[in-house]
Amino acid sequence: MAETRRKVLEVLNGKCLTPPPVWLMRQAGRYLPEYRATRATAGSFLDLCYTPDLAVEVTLQPIRRYAFDAAILFSDILVIPDALHRNVRFEEGHGPRMDPIDTDGIARLKADGVSTHLSPVFETVSRLRRELPEETTLLGFCGAPWTVATYMIAGRGTPDQAPARLFAYRHPKAFEQLLAFLADVSADYLVEQIDAGADAVQIFDSWAGVLGEDEFARFAVEPVRRMIASVRARRPSAKIIAFAKGAGLLLKEYRRLTGADAIGLDWAVPLSFAAELQKDGPVQGNLDPMRVVAGGVAMESGIDRILDVLGNGPLIFNLGHGITPEADPENVSALVARVRGTKG
Repeated sequence: MAETRRKVLEVLNGKCLTPPPVWLMRQAGRYLPEYRATRATAGSFLDLCYTPDLAVEVTLQPIRRYAFDAAILFSDILVIPDALHRNVRFEEGHGPRMDPIDTDGIARLKADGVSTHLSPVFETVSRLRRELPEETTLLGFCGAPWTVATYMIAGRGTPDQAPARLFAYRHPKAFEQLLAFLADVSADYLVEQIDAGADAVQIFDSWAGVLGEDEFARFAVEPVRRMIASVRARRPSAKIIAFAKGAGLLLKEYRRLTGADAIGLDWAVPLSFAAELQKDGPVQGNLDPMRVVAGGVAMESGIDRILDVLGNGPLIFNLGHGITPEADPENVSALVARVRGTKG
């Protein structure tokens, strides 16, 4: 009997596979009719995240349809502030909202009860590992402290995260206290996902690109380094992907400084630079999600270029950010076929 291979995990261990394994950020989402049908039964978005029956179902939907090489836990980066009693809610047409935090609120933060609050997530991870095909890598995840902090301070998403940047300049000690607290709570959260059955985890720093060089070092690199060191102190074999969207040239030292096994690349990272980053270890990315919406030659040429430049090194094929609701599910089928070399 042939040994079952989890290809994404193999790449995270430094192997070069041809064709590379493939999964897509937000692969369980609104572009899929089956997701929309499940979402309609769930009540609130957080109810979907915290109901294991539903979270398992939507995580499995893209695996059934496309046989991706990895499944990523269906949840949200804002379950951490929700577990910290910040009154998180998702408003239709407006996105996430929560009670903005101030310096006094930061001083009062306590991690008591966070693990209990998030226990449905761990149940989902455990059930997924049992229900997924043996060869499918299971990824857990969380938000990076900087990105989570931007929502906690503004109480919502903003175009350039000016409220968090301004808060950091005006209240540097409180802000660094918030980042350190989030790093510690998030590291605990990742360890519990790993213990529940996640093969690897990804840290999403979706708003890293708004930071200057000094701020990137203090707000994006240091908290993620702290998280990864904490996870590895307890789970030395943990495999960790770090995705600092928009970081550009600051990615040059990001892997070394944070200790991540692999780094995610957004679509604006030049492939020549990506090839340099790949010399130091696995990379993940970085097709423009709009190419998947466009389909046809636009998508095919983008895929081929990535495979031409990065395909001979340790690569996990993915998008440069999450798939959008406008994407045609048939285009995703064509993407998977082209990456795997079955273009017909």
